[in-house]
Amino acid sequence: MLGYIFRRLLLLVPVFLAVSVVIFSIIHLIPGDPIDNLLKIGSGPEQREIITARYGLDKPLVVQYWIWLSGVLQGDLGTAIVARRPVADLIAQALPHSLTLGLCALAFSTTFGIVLGVIAALNRDKFADQAIMGGVLLGSTMPGFWLGLLLILVFSVWLGMFPVSGARTWSALVLPVVTVGLGGTALVARVTRVAMIEAAQRDFVMLLHAKGMRPLRINLRHVLRHALIPVVTILSLRIGWILGGAVTVEVVFARPGLGTLLIKSLNQHDYPVVQACLLILAMAVMLGTLIGDVIQAAMDPRIRAALG
Repeated sequence: MLGYIFRRLLLLVPVFLAVSVVIFSIIHLIPGDPIDNLLKIGSGPEQREIITARYGLDKPLVVQYWIWLSGVLQGDLGTAIVARRPVADLIAQALPHSLTLGLCALAFSTTFGIVLGVIAALNRDKFADQAIMGGVLLGSTMPGFWLGLLLILVFSVWLGMFPVSGARTWSALVLPVVTVGLGGTALVARVTRVAMIEAAQRDFVMLLHAKGMRPLRINLRHVLRHALIPVVTILSLRIGWILGGAVTVEVVFARPGLGTLLIKSLNQHDYPVVQACLLILAMAVMLGTLIGDVIQAAMDPRIRAALG
């Protein structure tokens, strides 16, 4: 098992390098110049050249990439061009808000998704199954920003139950969590339903029925355990996608998270901040995939046997 984890970590190295190249290249292909936000009205070309040289933007892109990557590998994310602060400090302020939102949304989608999936599987082709699958399908097709605005209108403006924006109280977290987690709830519910139906048709389930074990106990204790293997895989992928999907939601709810920092920095063409934000989101996806593979190997005896 330790050898498997080590091999999976080694596979992340070329992926990380490829992602860093893509992020750096895309950011520098975007039209605009961060120096424009630093120049005062009436500044001449000489002042532009001085500021450009100060931040190393006059060097070739290959050299700039190497300097940036070397700093990242040493834990130095650089200095924000516009904010003139260490990027690590900006990330440290924003990341806890995004992690709180992401983890709560993941817990929300996991809990409600598995419960709804189990209910739908136990009532296959009945009204409850059709109603749940129809509801989750509708929820999964709603764009996050539109759902967030709708929830603000109903629960904040009309009913006054939750704050419109901000992150000062825990009540301000409810609507963003529902907005981000609803799409994941639909996905987890569908995967749980299909996995439970497939697991219920295996031979060991027929044997348990033949032994006289109660159907509810069979489904919850044995069938559900086997059905959770693909669910864990989906949830591990959702770790990164939830952080990425929270970008627009954080902007809608004016939360001071990674998404708000990313959008603000994009508008200012602040290269170091944008690169750091995108790299963190990419690393979240990679680590989520790694965690999912390890958990799946730990849960499935067949995978452990294949690993030796």
